[in-house]
Amino acid sequence: MSAVVGLLAGMGLFLVWNACWSEPGRQTRTGRRSALERLLQRAGVPQISPTSLMLSSAGLALLMALLVLVVTAAPAIAVCFGMFSGYLPIALLNMRARRRSAAMREIWPDVVDHLRSAIRAGLSLPEALAQLGTKGPVQLREEFEAFGADYRATGHFEGALQKLKGALSDPVADRIIEALRLTRDVGGTDLGRLLGTLSEFLRDHARTRSELEARQSWTVSAARLAVAAPWIVLMLMATRPEAIGAYNSPAGWAVLGGGLVISLVCYRLMLRIGALPEEQRVLQ
Repeated sequence: MSAVVGLLAGMGLFLVWNACWSEPGRQTRTGRRSALERLLQRAGVPQISPTSLMLSSAGLALLMALLVLVVTAAPAIAVCFGMFSGYLPIALLNMRARRRSAAMREIWPDVVDHLRSAIRAGLSLPEALAQLGTKGPVQLREEFEAFGADYRATGHFEGALQKLKGALSDPVADRIIEALRLTRDVGGTDLGRLLGTLSEFLRDHARTRSELEARQSWTVSAARLAVAAPWIVLMLMATRPEAIGAYNSPAGWAVLGGGLVISLVCYRLMLRIGALPEEQRVLQ
């Protein structure tokens, strides 16, 4: 009996040790991957894997570094421009994600109005959602067509809704889908009123945010130009042999390294200070 107790105690201690040391490492790596996956989903290109994105960034950085090295014969300048080029795919994805979010903010009120009209006309929730695949906004028809096909094939409303939520990857879509799920589960007659209130709120939110972004765009563009201007001047100076010789020296490496760090820090601070609050997906 004592041997069994000792064996169980040892297994318990091992499981505690394994939970304290092994699992967090996997969670950290998963969190890092999920950040890139969320960026790809928000940009509307979920078919691209995070690994492909990182490999593309590394390949572009290496290609640009070699190109600048051939043109200027200055390794320090080549390294700096290679690092800038490596960040370019992620910056483009962020820009695409912001533009997609802005476009989606204009679309969601129409989606809510269509759902409200379909439900008032007597259609069931699955039929109202599937109808958006043919009569809804063009940008979202593919996702709702996939929902309709999935629901007709499986007949499982919860599973089809969950797949639709993952495909849309939008906080407004999360709220709408959770409201529809809750209504289907517990019943209720206030869904039309809820959707009407939500449509008005979304239109007011989109109008206010558009005004703020329009006023902010000049300041953000000027700040980006201020960060990019020294490096444009550096590229022009790199055409002169005496400048290349200066930057190939240890002091030149130090100057470029310090300038690179300052540019990155200032750019991140500019983005942080000028960023408008983004809605988080709390219902995913």
